[in-house]
Amino acid sequence: MLSTATPSVKTRKLENGMTVLWQPMPWLRTAAYTLWMPGGITAEIRDLPPNVDPVSRCGLASLTVEMVQRGAGAFNSRQFVAAEDNLGIDSNASSSTSITGFSAAMPAESLGPAIGLLADLVRRPHLPIDQFEDAKMMLRQEMLANRDEPTQRLMKRLRQRQYGYQLGRNGMASEESLASLTMDDVREFYTQHFHAGESILSIAGNFDDAEINDVIDQAFGDWKTGTWDGLPTPDPIEGHEHIELPSSQTHIGFSFDNIPYGAPEYFVMRAGIGILSDGMSSRLFDRVREQHGLCYSIWANTHSMPPSKDRDGNRIPATGAVFGYAGTTPQRAQQTLDLTLQEIKHLCKELEESELERWKVRIQSSLIMEQESANSRAGSLASDQFQIGRVMPTEELETIIESITLQQIKDYYESHTPESFRIVTIGPEPLAGGVAFDDTANIGEGEKK
Repeated sequence: MLSTATPSVKTRKLENGMTVLWQPMPWLRTAAYTLWMPGGITAEIRDLPPNVDPVSRCGLASLTVEMVQRGAGAFNSRQFVAAEDNLGIDSNASSSTSITGFSAAMPAESLGPAIGLLADLVRRPHLPIDQFEDAKMMLRQEMLANRDEPTQRLMKRLRQRQYGYQLGRNGMASEESLASLTMDDVREFYTQHFHAGESILSIAGNFDDAEINDVIDQAFGDWKTGTWDGLPTPDPIEGHEHIELPSSQTHIGFSFDNIPYGAPEYFVMRAGIGILSDGMSSRLFDRVREQHGLCYSIWANTHSMPPSKDRDGNRIPATGAVFGYAGTTPQRAQQTLDLTLQEIKHLCKELEESELERWKVRIQSSLIMEQESANSRAGSLASDQFQIGRVMPTEELETIIESITLQQIKDYYESHTPESFRIVTIGPEPLAGGVAFDDTANIGEGEKK
């Protein structure tokens, strides 16, 4: 158990619909915020007319985020950057499947002014038309870099197959969208999705409660409200896909359905995936990479989409998946895939107490490190609130983790053994969809290293 008592998280909801979360961490000299506004990449194609190609909207959320940062409030673009630098603020902004987010870490004394700058950014951006082409150029460079990075291409395509075209779409621009997106599209996206309704502002670090709440009220109390249309229903694409690429490497991506964060057995399931893939003592790393020398990189992790509601108030349930990757040579690719899927299917076999204990130690370590990072804690607060509608106290999480047993993991995976995988590969040759691993197959000595 953690030795230091963690101050409780406090929550309040503003009249405009914004949820504010804050957790004092008085032992730190820093502070951080995270702001999430529902309406990310999936919102790009909401209410799209039938005659408009969805590809022409790719990157709109990211383009809007880029334009918002080009001057706000009393500052032009350069002045805004200088104002953050003068306060020691390290900020980030991005769009993801379900949200548009802004975050920053800073010295504790800069938190109040930083929240003021954040309010300028999301409430009073200049959206200068003379910088629109420069912003699109940034998206073009990212798009071209992605084409040269097969791992990113692979995982983006795998995500689309796992969740379907709408829910699995990525934020990358396309040639079509870079040619067709206009400043009016950006202004419309900003107007519709930058508002307080169902947004989340989380703060962690060293600050005075009353003082920071006064700052929040002044910055966001009269911000306009709005609604969120929720997330699309998953519509997965079954089967396997190969993307041909002349290369000395083969990249393998795999995924399968799983339970989301917030499900009763989530942490039992997560413990199994941890035994499978967390750290250099995990089964995939040890058995596929080290013992057989089949790949240079291998991992698997869990992913969740939160529940939401459509415009009619109908509940769209949360959904989850496990995504994994292996990088290897064409000669070893089929064996890598076969052994990886075998390890996943036989996860509940020969479970050892030492495997579970190693995973628990890793989780405890991450919780301890989170107490030393205001930025990490602010992000965790926002994520919990968005995913499950509340913040899970550190003590509650510790108790859950400590109570997990090997028998629970075995029982779970015996009744939830994945039987169907979605597989995407990039390389010179396609692979079979995962057959029984042949441990006797001939691998040349030169290929083992």
